Amino acid sequence: MLALISAKPQLAAHFAPHAPSIQSSASFMSTYLAGFTLGLSLILAIGSQNAFVLKQGIRKQHVFVVCVVCALSDALLIGFGVAGFGAIVNQFPQIEVAARYGGALFLAIYACLSFKSALTVDHALTTQTPSNDSKLKTVVMCLAFTWLNPHVYLDTVVLLGSISTQHHPNQMMFATGAISASLVFFFALGYGARHLAPLFQRPRAWKVLECAVGVTMATIALSLIL
Repeated sequence: MLALISAKPQLAAHFAPHAPSIQSSASFMSTYLAGFTLGLSLILAIGSQNAFVLKQGIRKQHVFVVCVVCALSDALLIGFGVAGFGAIVNQFPQIEVAARYGGALFLAIYACLSFKSALTVDHALTTQTPSNDSKLKTVVMCLAFTWLNPHVYLDTVVLLGSISTQHHPNQMMFATGAISASLVFFFALGYGARHLAPLFQRPRAWKVLECAVGVTMATIALSLIL
């Protein structure tokens, strides 16, 4: 019995150094999942870029190149938002508060627009006959849909950048999660599009998707405020 009692401190000393490591791993995973979930929620919104990727996938034209361009563009924007925004917030902490409430307002408006679209607009995916667009022309069009869209800067640079500050000191893990979500989404959309074609020829499918996007955006907006 005395031997067991005397051994307890040694056992505690043996396992104690591993506790911070376990907590750190759990924190990394939690932060990664937060970035992945938010990144995926934002990118699910219907837009010109997603429609372009969807149509390229249905037509089976330069799908890999299109997915790579979209994913790399998002990675650059997310990295800039997380790294740059964090540095700015260190100097001006009040910016984080303004961006958080501004992001909540933006998401609330986005949610309302999604609900309005679901109630008033009849979407239907129509594809033209396969064209012979070159790979260069396709890449240029993809870059235009990505970098000339003002929403992409609000989503990646401002919104993700501001929310990443809440995960200090694991901002880059948050960014990794968001970048992973972008990568998974674009390749799933591009290569899965051919299977979705019959579904999204029905306006009702678009309405359901718009409602789902609206609920997601409204939930994130509420969480930012609370």
